[in-house]
Formats: sequence, C-alpha cells, structure tokens
Amino acid sequence: MPEITSPYATGTPCWVDLMAKNQQNTIDFYSDLLGWQGRPGSGGYAICELRGMAVAGIGAAPQDQPETPNVWTTYFAATDAPATQDTIVSAGGSILAPVMDVGDLGRMLIAADPQGAAFGVWQAGEFAGARLVNEPGTLIWNELHTADVPTAAAFYGEVFGMNFEPVEGVEAYWAVKVAGKTVGGATHLKNDPPGTPAHWLTYFSVDDVDSTADALIRRDGTVLAPPFDMVAGRMAVVADPEGARFAVIKPPSR
Repeated sequence: MPEITSPYATGTPCWVDLMAKNQQNTIDFYSDLLGWQGRPGSGGYAICELRGMAVAGIGAAPQDQPETPNVWTTYFAATDAPATQDTIVSAGGSILAPVMDVGDLGRMLIAADPQGAAFGVWQAGEFAGARLVNEPGTLIWNELHTADVPTAAAFYGEVFGMNFEPVEGVEAYWAVKVAGKTVGGATHLKNDPPGTPAHWLTYFSVDDVDSTADALIRRDGTVLAPPFDMVAGRMAVVADPEGARFAVIKPPSR
C-alpha cells in the first residue's frame, strides 16, 4: 500500500528533502511537476504534501553558504540517532551535521559514507517520515551510486544492517535489503558522467515520463538522461532549475 501507517524499520529510506536557494520557486516547480502542495512552516521548512499526506521536504539553503550544492538527501530511519552517529564514524564515514533535535518531530543528522555519498538519519518523534510513497508524485526508489560497492556494502551493513545482493540478469546492480526486504538499489559510479561524485539518487514515480520531461524543460529544468526503457520501467534522469538531480520513473503496468 502506498500510504505508510506503521513505523519505518531501521535502515529504510523514510524521507527525502533538499535545501533550495530560492525556496518558493523550488516549491512552485515541484508543485507544478508532481502535484505537491507546500509552504514554509515553522522554522521556514516546507513539508510538501500530496492528497494531504507528507511526501518530501524543501527548505531554504543558508544564505551565507552560496557554494552549498542543491541536492536531494535520502534519510534512513533509525531508533537511536546518537548511537547511529557513533557507528557511522567507527565504520569510516564522516559527520556533516551532528545530531540535532527538530522540536517534537524527531532527531536528525547528516553524514557521508567512506566514498563521500551524503545521506541523512532520522529518528522519528511525532513525525515518522513520508506518509505516501510508490505512487505518481511520490518517492519510489533510492539508489546509491558509488565507486566501491564492497566498501559501501560493508559500511551500510555495519551502520544500518543493510545487505547488498546482486540482481540476477542486471549487470553491475545490487538490491539493497533490510531484514530481507528490498529498500533501494546500488550501482557503479562509472556509469555516471565523468566527475560525478558518489551520491544517493532519488526517484519519483510519475504517470508519464516523456510528458514529465517535457514539462520539466518548460519550467527551466534540465534533462540529463532522456527517457529510456529499462527492466524497472521507463525513466529519465533530470535536474530542477537549481541543478538538483533526481530521476522520474513509470514502473511497468502490473
């Protein structure tokens, strides 16, 4: 079911957000593209919704840090953010923003794995994360692009209990699993354009990839990889007007 009513298991992607230089323009862009509704709330952070349910966050990038890249950040669920932070460091990762309380909503931190791929950790309080997933306009997949899959697998295994398992019939692709359930994927960074850093790529589901790509261009976005068919459906890799990369995908009809 696309509506999430139970807590996210540790290591499961539970939220995505980005910090935009022009927050309102970015909210308008994704509202037009994916049908979201959102406006800045307490602390200036916008929780964007679809059908009244939270799907993603858009914040305002610090004005004194203009060099900060605009990227979608994947957050993984955890029951103890401080303990997870300690494990990240002992496993060879680095802390970009240490554990902080977000009111009564929960606790968070931002870190990077040994190859530099940034991610977030979310310890739920009153806010568990995305309430609606896996349907058009919502988060459907999170994919690690890394130069060293074995090292990444060891790191995420130690921190979150993830297992990386090769996907049969798909070259250089791994299913990322938690307690036997697939929660994401991993692939070689060498398949990305030269110079692309390690990262987690956010996928949003759409009804029509081609028309979404066309609409994105009209809204000053960029198509990085034009629509193409692959084993998981039809997809495209794109960027918003500020350069934040993400993918859009339409899974095969069941």
